[in-house]
Amino acid sequence: MDTGNANPRNSRNTRNATPATHAMSTVGVVDAIVELRQYALRPGARDALVELFEREFVTGQETAGITVGGRFRDLDDPDRFVWLRSFPDMAARERALHAFYDGPVWQAHREAANATMLDSDDVLLLRGPGFAAPDAGGPVVATVCHPLDAEAFARHFERRLRPALTAAGCAPRAVHRTEHAQNTFPALPVRTGEEVLVWFTAGEAGPLPDLSAHLRAAPQRLRLEPVRRARGRGERVVAPGVRPGPAADAARDA
Repeated sequence: MDTGNANPRNSRNTRNATPATHAMSTVGVVDAIVELRQYALRPGARDALVELFEREFVTGQETAGITVGGRFRDLDDPDRFVWLRSFPDMAARERALHAFYDGPVWQAHREAANATMLDSDDVLLLRGPGFAAPDAGGPVVATVCHPLDAEAFARHFERRLRPALTAAGCAPRAVHRTEHAQNTFPALPVRTGEEVLVWFTAGEAGPLPDLSAHLRAAPQRLRLEPVRRARGRGERVVAPGVRPGPAADAARDA
């Protein structure tokens, strides 16, 4: 997500604009193609990107047929933005990404977005239900595991780890696994050559049991704060820890 004509690394690769072909929404689809995207940003630039993203890129992507999932500030890294988007299948992904990155919204705002970013290529291509922040708000934890044996760990997760975490009050939500299909939109790179199992937890997740016998490395745990918006006409992004004031209330009630 860096330059025009849908190519994040080479603006010289141009293509004719492709008519928007709207993909079917992935709402309610439990086996969608999902991107988990982590952006490393320039120091102090995160709020500017969040505001631009919420104002322009959520609706812009949805119009192109992309289901935009949760958007998050990383609580442990002030210069990291994490978000998800999903598609019914790889063909729909290719069509929708062409429609968005060749379309007017990205072309109009790409320079402002790119100016906030140092790296936008940390992307896991997954298969699963996608994930949006719970309506109740509060923090979210994303856990990323790299299993030694993907199938064996998936069985261990379902038989032992999921029940144990649920009993401890940290029920895993929205479990995803690596999608190994070829990236048919190479202008936006994804991580390859690795196998992951990812899940989300609403609230502060407790400690994990020792998984060293099952994993190549210690699990990565992302502590995330959902991006919240004030509701109603004239909605705006709400800064972390700030409740909408009377003006927002008036807009909501209008």
